[in-house]
Amino acid sequence: MTRRVFLGMATAGIAWSAAPPIRKVEVFPVVYPVTGHFRFFPKPERPAVFVKIICEDGTYGWGQSVPTHTWSYETPQSVLSTLREYLAPAVIGLNPFDLAAAHKAMNRAIAPSFSTGMPIAKAGIDLALHDLAGKLSKQSLPLLWGRKPLDRIAMSWTLNPRTLEETAPLMEEGRKRGYRHFNIKVAPDPKFDLELARRVRKLAPDCFLWADANGGYDPATALQVAPKLADAGVDVLEQPVPSNRLSAFADLKRQGALPILLDEGVVSSVELIEFIKLRLLDGVAMKPARTAGLWDARRQIEILREAGLMVLGSGLTDPDTSLAASLLLYGAYQVTHPCALNGPQFLTGSFLKQPFQLTDGTLATPAGVGLGVEPDEDRIRRQSI
Repeated sequence: MTRRVFLGMATAGIAWSAAPPIRKVEVFPVVYPVTGHFRFFPKPERPAVFVKIICEDGTYGWGQSVPTHTWSYETPQSVLSTLREYLAPAVIGLNPFDLAAAHKAMNRAIAPSFSTGMPIAKAGIDLALHDLAGKLSKQSLPLLWGRKPLDRIAMSWTLNPRTLEETAPLMEEGRKRGYRHFNIKVAPDPKFDLELARRVRKLAPDCFLWADANGGYDPATALQVAPKLADAGVDVLEQPVPSNRLSAFADLKRQGALPILLDEGVVSSVELIEFIKLRLLDGVAMKPARTAGLWDARRQIEILREAGLMVLGSGLTDPDTSLAASLLLYGAYQVTHPCALNGPQFLTGSFLKQPFQLTDGTLATPAGVGLGVEPDEDRIRRQSI
């Protein structure tokens, strides 16, 4: 047993103390075409930034940052400059297994405000380090974590119709691709939202129906609409009010009409613990991109499970490497509710040598070493913007 451990488990393969230090970090901004209407992409494109971390011996790992400026303050430009000018220099020379040291260094370089600063940018470094640690150890991440993953993850089809008449055709499109479960974007119009929920439940009586308001209701409206959404067949309500309306979350949880999930307001495990103590939530819609990567996302899942609260798998319309990380996390922690990972629904143009293949509304949990996927570096370099 080595003195130091990787995420609570001694590393296999190369000894922790013998790991080659980080020599270089490269970043590559790319764009994925977006197909169909999705409220968070005003342009038909999804920007992302690949991160490649290279050790002294030439071993490398790939990560990815997925900024969505209509969802959070991090823009493609700010992520790129933060990675190049602050985060990359902070991790040079570190042991690639020492994720605690890497996050400490990143948090010194970019300080927190209420919570972790620039978490989406930091996630790119974190994922690349996880991929690198897996390659150095010659193991998959679930194996390094001491967990047996699910073979496949069920997906949820995202519905954000502009008119109610679009609902049935959009659901049929999802069904043709094998989806059997649906998540709906709601707020700020309760009348529209309730009718949308009723139509989805009528057309899919056995589905898991997940409503996500993205903080779009005011507190009074949220309290009024939650029982009605429950009556309309909704199973859970995610982020009903803005993240800073803590008393409203407490009121909604006390009301008990629906399980209340937090999303945007939970970046680190620190505030998650506080919010649990304050009884603000019934669970979290997890996103590794939001939590500065897998390191703290794992902590958060363990905190939630210990408290007996829900863990649902979500994402930021993740492509490629970011999607692989989410699948590994949810597979390793046996998340059996359908996951709202809508990258395969809305994005085209994978940069992986072997892109993900949807089968009957499910995706396979990557089984290779590290993140289990291999980006096409030549193509990334050619198409980097």
